Amino acid sequence: MKKIITMICAACTLVFTSAGTAMADSGNFAGPYIGISGLAAGAAVEGKSRSATEGVFEEDTVNAGKATLATGIEAGYALPLGDQFLIDIGASYLTGEAKIGHVSSDVSGRGGEDGSPDEVSFAVDKIASIYVAPSVALSDTSSVYLKWGLSEADVGVTGDITTPGNLSGETLALGTRIVLDSGIFIRSEAGYTSYNEIASQGKGNTINATTSYSAEPTIAYGKVSLGFRF
Repeated sequence: MKKIITMICAACTLVFTSAGTAMADSGNFAGPYIGISGLAAGAAVEGKSRSATEGVFEEDTVNAGKATLATGIEAGYALPLGDQFLIDIGASYLTGEAKIGHVSSDVSGRGGEDGSPDEVSFAVDKIASIYVAPSVALSDTSSVYLKWGLSEADVGVTGDITTPGNLSGETLALGTRIVLDSGIFIRSEAGYTSYNEIASQGKGNTINATTSYSAEPTIAYGKVSLGFRF
């Protein structure tokens, strides 16, 4: 994850440093817009499960990942701040379940009466975001931007565990936008969202009820949007 952050920051610094030599008109990108999006994402989770066996607590480390596809919509407004610079403010909504599963390697005191391991999964879906994206026009038709946003997502669970509250997190991304004379635009973007910790408690039989799960999901993604600028 540190490599992704470093690459995004380095690319953004290079573009903004060279922006002064570009001849462009930010007005070509200004105004309201709407679009549809397709997204490929990789969801990863780092966490732990903790249970008590005869009064002794034991922990398992959870490291799991899952790739998924999602579709969505976006809308926003790009406000010009000079010949080359803009501030893009918008919102997006994506749907496409990213399911992250974990099977405990410690079978003692867990699972059913047959001693089978616990099977637990968290599903992230229905991601709503608001964002701000400082942009630089590189030409009359192309621009580059750095995006920062806040996201919320629904969480579902599989297994004999309680359902945690919704996720919230921060998004950082780098993208490009090409706008045609007709107002049609194509946006490509790469970034990641780091969510807050989610926690869940086992339920059901007395033994399983002592088991707790916690995780910090992260989603890295690539997105392509097709839309229209009014």
